[in-house]
Amino acid sequence: MKGLTEKQKNILEFIEEFSEKEGMAPTVYEIADHFDIKTSTVFAHIRALQRKNELTRSSKARSIALTKPKRKPKHMSFMLPIPLLGRINAGLPLDSQEYKEGEFYVDPQILGGIDTAKAFALKIAGESMRDLGIFDEDIVIVKQNDEYKAGDIVVALVDDETTVKSYYPLKGGRIELRPANADFIPQVYPSSQVKLQGVVIALQREY
Repeated sequence: MKGLTEKQKNILEFIEEFSEKEGMAPTVYEIADHFDIKTSTVFAHIRALQRKNELTRSSKARSIALTKPKRKPKHMSFMLPIPLLGRINAGLPLDSQEYKEGEFYVDPQILGGIDTAKAFALKIAGESMRDLGIFDEDIVIVKQNDEYKAGDIVVALVDDETTVKSYYPLKGGRIELRPANADFIPQVYPSSQVKLQGVVIALQREY
């Protein structure tokens, strides 16, 4: 890390630790919050680190990636396989048949000790959750839950159609499935019409 300031070194370390723990890169706002600095300052550090070829970043959220990670990638023998199902819809609900495309290997730390039989991976189609950093072609790791809380990003089955949205229970036995994109409107359904299949716990993106 020659030629880097102490703050830049700390930012790189935070990005790597956050990515390893959460399974996705931090946002600029999360970096700013961690170091208690302005987002404009973070952007300046990121541009400097890009010029020094220490990281890459696109216009998409959570797209920061280190070019020279200190930690060695985990060997596949230490990864756990979970089923990779077919694409799901992350826009307005459309017909989306689920089928197993193969297996997807994940870090056991991401699963937090849960049984792999209660986890699966899904490929996203659509941009309705982009403001939460979930984009078309992303793969989300999903954990089957018995309980859900307001704000959870869930995989929901509505009238035999699968979608991913933020979950908000409402009065009167209704459920709001809220997108994270102003181009889409929230959908409200009777709870009897919605079957929650799991909560999104991590995301993986190919660059």
